[in-house]
Amino acid sequence: MKLTKRQKTWAELDKSKVYAVADAIEALRPFASKKFDESLEIAVRLDIDVTKADQNIRGMLSLPNGTGKKVRVAVFTNDKQEDAKKAGADVVGGEDLIEKVAAGQIDFDRVIATPEMMPKMSKVARVLGPKGLMPNPKLGTVTNDVAAAVASAKAGQIEYRAEKNGIIHAGIGKMSFATDKLVENANALIEQLKKVKPASVKGQYIVGAAIATTQGPGLHIDVK
Repeated sequence: MKLTKRQKTWAELDKSKVYAVADAIEALRPFASKKFDESLEIAVRLDIDVTKADQNIRGMLSLPNGTGKKVRVAVFTNDKQEDAKKAGADVVGGEDLIEKVAAGQIDFDRVIATPEMMPKMSKVARVLGPKGLMPNPKLGTVTNDVAAAVASAKAGQIEYRAEKNGIIHAGIGKMSFATDKLVENANALIEQLKKVKPASVKGQYIVGAAIATTQGPGLHIDVK
């Protein structure tokens, strides 16, 4: 595969080195796109077996400095529609919204539903599930307090979920953020992962981590 002019400049980076988080961010800045505000993404490798129920790590986290992304939130509810609209939800509806989604109309990034809607949501589970959008009580996306859930989603709440190889990917901000803000977000995720370490996991839990910009190179970081 032929390298682009931009990719050729990545050779200037020492990819064999393990960087402090702040140093890695500063090293990546010269290689970030000048055409758009790239996201900074982190990949954390955990020594877990996601086929075991207690090691299938998944949850929500409100980053201290948000993600910098505009999140379109859909709320499925019958009796809390006004609360959802006042809280800033972008799409609100009941059975009518379910029908639209069943027909393939998905113009949102996060889904919240009230408990009374969940039996009806089964109709669109095959549509929303593969996209990671199906509401889940464990993630706080099935709730009667739709105002708080919408506010959290809009404020920069992220979902973290271990893939089958034990790696967690997450966007932790934009490259336009100050370095200390990105470091705070990265640390918040790492600390959260430590908090949810399964009791059945012995020895080293966080095996390694790396950060990269949306379309840029990746660097290994020290998360000890």
